[in-house]
Parts: sequence; C-alpha cells; structure tokens
Amino acid sequence: MVRAAVLPAVGAALEITDIELPDPGPGQVRVRLAAAGVCHSDLSLSDGTMRVPVPAVLGHEGAGTVVSVGEGVADVSPGDAVVLNWAPACGRCHACGLGEVWLCADALSGSAAVHARTADGRDLHPGLNVAAFAEETVVDASCVLPLPDGIPLTDAALLGCAVLTGYGAVHHNARVRPGETVAVFGVGGVGLATLQAARIAGATTIVAVDVSPEKEGLARAAGATHYVVASENTAREIRALTAKQGVDVAVECVGRAVTIRTAWESTRRGGRTTVVGIGGKDQQVTFNALELFHWGRTLSGCVYGNANPAEDLPVLAAHVRAGRLDLSALVTERIALDGIPAAFENMLAGKGGRALVVF
Repeated sequence: MVRAAVLPAVGAALEITDIELPDPGPGQVRVRLAAAGVCHSDLSLSDGTMRVPVPAVLGHEGAGTVVSVGEGVADVSPGDAVVLNWAPACGRCHACGLGEVWLCADALSGSAAVHARTADGRDLHPGLNVAAFAEETVVDASCVLPLPDGIPLTDAALLGCAVLTGYGAVHHNARVRPGETVAVFGVGGVGLATLQAARIAGATTIVAVDVSPEKEGLARAAGATHYVVASENTAREIRALTAKQGVDVAVECVGRAVTIRTAWESTRRGGRTTVVGIGGKDQQVTFNALELFHWGRTLSGCVYGNANPAEDLPVLAAHVRAGRLDLSALVTERIALDGIPAAFENMLAGKGGRALVVF
C-alpha cells in the first residue's frame, strides 16, 4: 500500500488515500517518487477540460528512483534515478513516422489501463500514464528516462513537463533567434521555464505578462527584462517597449481566448505566436480575414514543447550543469502530498510558480 492523490470523479475533490500498487509486470518499472510538480494540466484533468478515465491517480511531472523492474526491461535497473515521461511515443503511428513524436496518436493510451486499486477494491487509472501523485508508481518502461548526471533528483521532476514544454516552445516551436524580442504570457511554472529558455536563446527584450503584480520578481529572476501587469492595454504597452513594432515572438502559457488574442496582437507584422496554454472548448478566438492577410503573423499550437524527451533531456541537463538553467527558481512552494488541493486553489487564483510535492 502506498499513499496517493486520487481523483474519484471529474469535478470531485482529490482524496489523499492508500492505494494497492501491484508489482511491475513484463515491460514495467516501479519507481519511488522523490518529487512531483503540480501542473495546470492536473487541474485541467480534475475539472474535465482534459478527459481521462476516472477514478485516477493524477500527477505527470515527476522524478524518482527505480525500485524494481519487470521481465524484459533492460534500459534501467533498481537504484537508477529517472525522470517520468508522461507522453511516450509509440514509434509506429503517422506522427511518429514524420518525426513529430510529440503528436503521437497513442501517447496517452496507457491512461486507460488499470494502474492500481483503492483499499476497498476500486480500479484506478494512471491520470496521464505515470500517476506521479503517489509515493510510488508502476509505469511502462517507455515512461522512464535515465536522469543525466549532476542534476538534483528532486528538482529533476520539473524536467518532465514544465521545462520541456517551456524550453521546447522557445527552441522548437517559435525557434527564437539571438537578438529577437519575446513576450511570455503567464508567469507560472511553464511561463518561468519559457522566460529562462528565451534568455538562453539570446533574446534581448523579454517581456513577462501576468495578472499578478507580485510575480514581477520571479519573472525578472528568470530573465524578463520588462514586466507588464495584464490589462486591456497590454498589447499597446508591449509595442511601446519594442519601438512600436511588437515582439518577434509571443508565447501564451495561459489557455484563455483573451490572452491568446492579446499575445497575437502583441507580435510584430510577420511575428510568431505560440500557444502552450490548454484552454477549454468554450474559449473561442476570432480573427477576420483581412487582418490575417495584413499582419502576416503565424499562430501555432504547441504540444509538450514539440519536444522529443529522450533527445532533449540531455540538452537540458547540460544547461543545468552550466548554470544557464535554474530548476529551483521555478519552485515557489514545496509541499507534502496532502498540500495538492491547496496548490490547485493557488493555481486558480494565479498565485506563485510551481508547487513541488516532495516525498
């Protein structure tokens, strides 16, 4: 039996309870969690914005130590430090054949499996494949990546989602070039990672935008050169900071229609807007045909930072070891498992960066 955060039904409160976790079967790995990040995607699963089978153990951003492995597992061994990969590519679908592994059609197929059982015998599913909101988890071997040397195990949890997403949005999707200007909308965990990635890419003017004035210090520590408190004048303020042109790149990390539209309006003619935030179906963004032609801007969605975790993890680790990427700077609160519901409330209220569950 291990302690875990269980979502009993969509829209229900999380239950911190004991679950019965089986031994790993063929091709599976059992991991003792060191830490798990509380991501907005977990909140989106909880409220039904993203659909997964329930009841489920949530949590998808984690790192830990291999406890045991099932038959046929050769890439990791007991005692190895690993990062959880919540979206493993199948390598067989159309997207994988194109090299777009972040769009793998079968990446979340494991969420339908029975992962564990409650103390009273109810089947539990692994929220986004890896069920990281638990003291231990059992995952498919494709869901673990060896942690490169020199990275603190607890902080490494952030590499599993926030950092891969933010870094990938800048380097793979928007392809920010040295000397370009960037605006980042939303200064949560992913937004802070995006700001650091923009700095690493060599952006000059880096504008952070958030509804909370209290996040300015976090944003500037991550690399922001300017801070704008979100309002109806945001696009105008950003253009004023860039010789009335607008930024080359805007990255939206919120998932709201008004923010996406503002991010698009904040880019220069011919600029690029990358949408990382996950919004609901009710968030409708509208454009007229003439402005699309006139402005010549690019608007693109970004799934998991357009990242290939197996290839990108060593690159991120090199940035960490060199001091260019500060994982601990993303964390504004370290909590226990029973602190997750309060962390959800803080996300809804727009408070803080990343909350990190430390086991």
